[in-house]
Amino acid sequence: MGGGTFFIALALGYGSQFFIAKAPSLILAFALLMLIILIGIIFDIIGMATAVASKASLNARAAKKIAGARQALALVNNADRVASFSTDVVGDISGTLSGALGAVIIIRLVGQQGADDVLISTVMTALVAAVTVGGKAWGKAIALREADEIVFWVGRVLFVLEKIVGWRPFKHPPKKGQRP
Repeated sequence: MGGGTFFIALALGYGSQFFIAKAPSLILAFALLMLIILIGIIFDIIGMATAVASKASLNARAAKKIAGARQALALVNNADRVASFSTDVVGDISGTLSGALGAVIIIRLVGQQGADDVLISTVMTALVAAVTVGGKAWGKAIALREADEIVFWVGRVLFVLEKIVGWRPFKHPPKKGQRP
């Protein structure tokens, strides 16, 4: 998992830093920074929800053949892998990237005439930390309260991806009456 994380972080880090360096305005740079923090928060929510979701409600939906229920059940059945990928890989990459992007924004701000280097870097660090930690705390509370619905929603997204591109992150057990 570490090797894959390296290459994902390398590609995303280069792409986002290149974009921020070329962004015509600091507003776009801040928007990209907030988007990366939001992605980390969303995947933290998914990881937590998957770890605590109830199989019973998802089994009931799968029995009714509701689109996305089988995929949601596969997420819960692989909760350790899903939580690890969501919180460790995506969450840690987004945290690292947000720090790096914050540093690039600081460099751009400090380059402006009359800027106070220490004040700008301190405020940017505090802002990134506050949004990340506050967002993840808020997200975890939601994940614990709405775990089944969150996992079902992710299952529906995976269902659509399966239909459009044929991608399955997990093998589904065969349907009744079918051979594996």
